[in-house]
Amino acid sequence: MPHKTIYTTERAAVHQERALAAAPPDLDITMLRQPDADTLRAALVDAEYLISERVGVIDANLLAAAPRLKLILRLGSLEYDIDLEAARAAGVIVCRWPDVGVIRVAEHVVMLMLALARRLNDAQAATLAADPTWRESRRTDENTFAYNWSGRQSIGQLYGRTVSILGFGEIGAELARRLSGWGVTILYHKRRRLPLAVEAELGLNYSEQDALLAQSDYLVNLLPYAPETKLSLNAQTFARLKPGAAIVSCGSGGVIDEAALADALRAGQLAGAALDTYDWEPPHPDNPLIVLAQAHANVILTPHVAAGTLTPQAAAEERRAVYTNIVRHRNGQPLLYRLA
Repeated sequence: MPHKTIYTTERAAVHQERALAAAPPDLDITMLRQPDADTLRAALVDAEYLISERVGVIDANLLAAAPRLKLILRLGSLEYDIDLEAARAAGVIVCRWPDVGVIRVAEHVVMLMLALARRLNDAQAATLAADPTWRESRRTDENTFAYNWSGRQSIGQLYGRTVSILGFGEIGAELARRLSGWGVTILYHKRRRLPLAVEAELGLNYSEQDALLAQSDYLVNLLPYAPETKLSLNAQTFARLKPGAAIVSCGSGGVIDEAALADALRAGQLAGAALDTYDWEPPHPDNPLIVLAQAHANVILTPHVAAGTLTPQAAAEERRAVYTNIVRHRNGQPLLYRLA
């Protein structure tokens, strides 16, 4: 007999289809995108399993409407909006499951920030040029070397800098974890502020957007695409940024006005930019950011690969792994990443 499962998500249809294709055949899954509380309560009346992707409050009132519910599976690492005590009282198990793709994006963001801090595009171009006007080349030993033989300037670091995150969700949380111990100040802004305990755990400081922009050394765009975010990072935004700031974007490509960003870079208002997503994909060859990168400006562009490039088999296995705890629960096996 199929096991009734409710899957709530904030993600678009293409991601939903991939998740459903990876599901065990004995799960009868109803996919709900950003359901309101009444819709979710009605769907849970006869459900055995609830898969919750990203966020969504799960409290005693919701659990009271789900008498057959056995297990809640939160995809990702943020579980602050699940009432674990209420789940225990209702006899409902709660587990989380790491979103490995999200973790890869967070790693990519760190790489891009370091590449901008170290001016990697220009530094590699200088090294590959093998300029004959460089000083005499000598074999190196502990006393013989030619530090900065090409005369690079303004190579910096992340330590002591302020990293600001717009669009804080699972990627933002994983990014904050990876920056822990790096000696950076992390600011964030989102429509609904996180609980203070979560801010403390992740080492975050909440800021209104204008104040955040004025303090940012690195502005990380993780905003999703929506009518209100379309091209919302524009000339006005860049003008409010701290002079010499850099932008890293692994959110929706449609959020950034790329022509305005190129103008801010050429004017020296911004120190650099690194993007993995674009308004048009693949980007047009005359995209002004491509032109700047080809001229060895402090611009790093990657071809929308932050979440990784797995073989079709590995990608399918990763999606199937999401359902591991449901399979283990049905088989009476110990559960992984259990919270309650």
